[in-house]
Amino acid sequence: MKSLLEALEEGRLIELPECDKAKALELLAHLIEAIPDIGTKSDLMKSVMEREVQSNTAIGRGVACPHCRTPNEGELLCAVGWSPCGIDYGAPDGKGVHLIVMYYVPDSERNAYLKEISGLAKAISAGDTIESVSSLPDIHTVREKLLDWVGLAVNETMPESKARMIKLEARQAIAATQAPAAPPMVLASGAHFLPFRLVTWRSGAVVLCNDPGLAESLEKMPDLGSRIAMSREFDLPDYRIAVLSESIFAGNRKEYEAVAIRLG
Repeated sequence: MKSLLEALEEGRLIELPECDKAKALELLAHLIEAIPDIGTKSDLMKSVMEREVQSNTAIGRGVACPHCRTPNEGELLCAVGWSPCGIDYGAPDGKGVHLIVMYYVPDSERNAYLKEISGLAKAISAGDTIESVSSLPDIHTVREKLLDWVGLAVNETMPESKARMIKLEARQAIAATQAPAAPPMVLASGAHFLPFRLVTWRSGAVVLCNDPGLAESLEKMPDLGSRIAMSREFDLPDYRIAVLSESIFAGNRKEYEAVAIRLG
């Protein structure tokens, strides 16, 4: 369940703003494309929809696991969307889908993907019902439910004490990126993602991205470093900024991988 844990730790869990299947899949595909080193080298949305035509990816109990296979090198990755209202997904049990876990599957990671899907299916079938999934009240509860599923899956493959340690470390890593936090991210269906990198130090910052206006806006912020240290999500005019990872270097320099989501 490594890729699902990483998605939770790195902020790739979002509330889906609409109950439309195609728009939900498009948002999750864009979220994966925003990961550095993925970009647009694969048309994730097209690949996912083609597979949906071949075989519906709902696995029951309010969960669906669409995926895109690619010949490109890389790691198994995923993004998760939660729909409070439920999506008419054409599931075999006729129920709405409230959780969509989308996977990006390089050819070299197919075995890892099959193991992860198997673990997820076992965790879901261990006692959760469609009612328990559909009644989750907010995105924080969704995150806790997913961590519980990860814990159940890990328990199947390793001693209970180590499984508990992994689960605790995951919760601590997630908590470290949440306080204080911006309001939960709810994206419009036409949201546009701009991945970028930035380096901060005591007296300034440099932003590396393909949008000069965004780079200028960020570099003009006198407190950018402290702003990111306080919250991994914050708003600029027209953008929501979400920090995905952090690397620390000498001289109080920090490098961040982040994404800007154009709002509206």
